[in-house]
Order: sequence, then C-alpha cells, then structure tokens
Amino acid sequence: MNQLFFGDNLDVLRESIRDESVDLIYLDPPFNSSATYNVLFSSPKGHESDAQIEAFEDTWHWGPQAEREFDEIMHQQNTQVAEMMGSFRQFLGENDMMAYLTMMANRLLELNRVLKPTGSLYLHCDPTAGHYLKVLLDGVFGNEHFRNEISWHRSGRRSSISKVYRRAHDVILFYTKSDEYTFHLLYEEKDDTLLRKYTLNDERGVYRLVPLMASGKVAEGGTGKPWRGYDPNSRGKAGMHWLTTADKLEAYVTQGLVDFPRKSDGVPQLKYYLEQNKGIPLSDFWDDIDLINSMGSESLGYQTQKPLALLERIVQASSNEGDLVLDPFCGCGTAVHAAQKLNRTWVGIDITHLAISLIEKRLKDAFPEILFEVHGTPKDYEGARNLAERDKYQFQWWATSLVNAQPYQGKKKGADSGIDGLIFFQDEANNVPKKIVVSVKGGENIGVPMVRDLRGTMDRQKAEIGLFVTLNAPTKPMITEAATAGFYTSPTGGKFPRIQLLSIEGLLEGKEAARYPNLDAGALTFRKAQIEHGEDKQRGLFEQKAKPKG
Repeated sequence: MNQLFFGDNLDVLRESIRDESVDLIYLDPPFNSSATYNVLFSSPKGHESDAQIEAFEDTWHWGPQAEREFDEIMHQQNTQVAEMMGSFRQFLGENDMMAYLTMMANRLLELNRVLKPTGSLYLHCDPTAGHYLKVLLDGVFGNEHFRNEISWHRSGRRSSISKVYRRAHDVILFYTKSDEYTFHLLYEEKDDTLLRKYTLNDERGVYRLVPLMASGKVAEGGTGKPWRGYDPNSRGKAGMHWLTTADKLEAYVTQGLVDFPRKSDGVPQLKYYLEQNKGIPLSDFWDDIDLINSMGSESLGYQTQKPLALLERIVQASSNEGDLVLDPFCGCGTAVHAAQKLNRTWVGIDITHLAISLIEKRLKDAFPEILFEVHGTPKDYEGARNLAERDKYQFQWWATSLVNAQPYQGKKKGADSGIDGLIFFQDEANNVPKKIVVSVKGGENIGVPMVRDLRGTMDRQKAEIGLFVTLNAPTKPMITEAATAGFYTSPTGGKFPRIQLLSIEGLLEGKEAARYPNLDAGALTFRKAQIEHGEDKQRGLFEQKAKPKG
C-alpha cells in the first residue's frame, strides 16, 4: 500500500525500506541556503497576517550529529565515498556546507541500497551545493551511471538590478543504478516549425521527403555499396553511404515509401509521414514548465512547491505503471501526487508533522477514494505523549491537524497569546467569515485558568468558538468553566458550545469531534488541491514505450 512516514528519512530508509525495492527516487532536499521556509495557508480576506507559519529552517550546522554521521561514512563499505568525504572535510573544514554534505552522503548511500538495478534517481538542486552533490553522486552511483544534468528554466523574464546574472534555473541530476534501466523517451509537442516541413500529400496522408543517403562513417551491412543502380561512391563526397541496409531499402520499396529521382544525379528519398513523427525528442533543457503562481489554483502555499507537470514528466520517463516511487524529502507531496495520478505506488517521508498533514489533506482532496498508510504519527495516547515530550511544536502541529485547523505562526511564540491553530467558517451568505481559535496543551498541569485564558483570547480575537485540545482529559471544574461560555447560535440553525474541550484520546478514537457550522468550510482554512479525473497524461508530451535500456 502507498505509505507516508513521519521521521528522519535516514532512520525510515534503514528500518522500513527493503533492499532493491524502489523503481524511481525523486528528492528535492533543502539547498543549504540558510533560509527560513514558510507555508502560506489560505485565509479569508482580512486574515492574511494569520496565514503564514514557519515550516522549517534550511540551515545545517556541524555538531555532534554531523560528527556521528561522518564517522558512519568512514566505516561503511563504499571506500570511494569515504575517501571523497575525507577530502571534502579537508577542503571545507567543519562548517555548515560540510554538515549538509555529510547528511546527504549517508542518505544517498541508503537510497542506492533501496533502488532496484533497473531504477533511476533524480536529485533536484540549485547552484548553492549542486557541484558538490554531483561529485558525491559520482561516488555513490559511479560516474558511468550519470545520465543527464537537466536544466529546469523556472523563471520568466523580469527586471533585475544586481552584480550577478539573474538566476533562472534549477538543476536536476539524473543517475541510474546500472546500465539497464527503465526509460521512456518523451517528445515535445509538434509545433508550427515542424508542421511546415510536411508539404506533400497522397492517399496515405501528409508527408515530407527524407534522403536515404548521407555522408559520414559507413555502417556495417554493405551500406556503402551500390543499390538499384545508385552508387554512394559516385556522389562526389567521401564516405557517402545508405542510411540502412539493402534489405531494408527493398522493404521500403515494397511498402511504397521510396521516391526515386527523375534525374540521374538525384538520390532516392524516403516518404516520411506526419503521423509517424512523434515530435522532437525531449532534451535536457526544460523551459516549458512554469513556476507555480502563488495565487494560482495549483498552489498550496508551500514556498518550495514544485509544479505537478515537472514531477509527472519524471515519473512518466523513468517508471512504469505499478512501479514504486520514493520521495525521501516529500515536503508538500508533489512527487507522491504525480505517482498516484499516473498509477504508480509510492512512499513519502518527511521530518515535520506539518508536511505530513498537508500531504494527507492534499491527497484526500485530489483523490477522494485514495487509501494509504501513515507511519510515525501518534495512533494512541502513549504515542501522543511521547511526541509531546520530544517536540512540543511537532505535537502542536499534529494536534491541530486532528481538528482540521491550520497551525498559527509556527514557532513564533509570545505574540500569539496561546493560539496554536485557526479555523474559519461561514454560515451566512455574503457575510464575513468567522473565526475559531485552537489552543493545544501537551502538559499534565491543566486547569480552570487555562480555560479562562482561552475565553479571553476569543474575546480579543473576536472568535465565535474556541477549541481546547488537551493531551490529558479535562477536569470536571474545567468542564464547568467551559459551559459558562454559553453557545454560538448559527443563523442557519443549530447551537454550538463556544468553548469545546477535546482530549487527544477522544479525537483519535473518534469519540470526540469539533462542532461548528458548515463543517465543509475547509476551503476557508486550507488551500485545496483540485480533484484529479482519470489518468490524464501530461499535456504537450507523449511517450514511446521502451524496455529497460541497456
């Protein structure tokens, strides 16, 4: 079954992914840019400032973890990688870049282990560390298994004032496990330049004439010998020859595909029909896939989100239906979305609960009948308690997802006055959206003052409802205090407690749920992925089926 894993991908790869079980790997790791990446959620007009939270910091530092991972690299079987990493350390020292490369080296070694002999890996990177990663990939996969450095032209023209050329592309490094790998050649859409070459027609259709003779190295099979009175050696150019064997030329004649010249100095030509032309084979320069418009329908608000068309292209080219696709840095889930759409099985891994919850929602929105397993997220009280003790922010992100709320401003505490999540709903036509605030508590010491604090927060935020999500069951005095807040009465009918106390255990077991009007108001809280219909192929491209290339 398709699977999502929350956790460090190094641990997940070692513990849960079998040797040589994956057909295609796509990874888009952080680029060591020392940037802070944010997620922008959809929010109703007037609430935009609430809609941004910090997803992760793309910064790596040399420390005990990096030292431990470096020691592992020095003692694993691939001595080339060990020597290479030793040289990197000599050159770079113990800095952030070295910590990043150490992290990547260990994971690339594991990815090589889980990849099938016929499998491929695509690593998406930018100029920050791409040159180091290419050398590292040569050591892990062998430089003989490098296939392409794909340039994705991700930026349109715009003015820029700088002392460097404007950066407008990312690099995607394409490697294979062996020389026998799955590959389907893709073609660009036929354009006007190509169509204008087809000027002739007969009862079979539109065609052009292609010479059957050319200069260059003579191939085996007598292609330099005369055929039907036409001698390549009499053409006046050294090394002239037929483009195929005499048997093949005769087959063309039988099929009515050869146009013989009317003049003695002419050359027989092949009738090449438009329907035979699949288009121009796709090159390693991809300039036909635009960046996602942050306000467009595809955008989910994830700063590093890649276009679905980009991942569809990779999945189509290097896998077959039913193959297993792995993304160990799955972010907002574009690779697993493409795999699902194109009838592949998939595994996604991410180290933040925010990413996992976003992917869950994205897939369920796009594929309403989808089934997949989620590993590493709490399934019971003990799992939730363990997460709360390990990382309170991951716990808060996870807990807000249980009530379908968007996290509130990430790790920036203080100004949020205890708000951990937001929900927006609308139960009156042409009326402003209304707000629900969510407060999450993972500690054991909860009591009436916290309920009162939530009530005060609701008043300041002008929220209609407050959800108090707690790891431990609320006490009777807390329940009594919550009841004093009264009810929100919806104009469309129904009364809803203004303060609702919800336990993690009750939410996990389905015994408790948040109650508010218009329960299908998720579009006010989250950006929603479009429903996928059928097995649409990527627009403008089509594929030629091929056996594993060898």
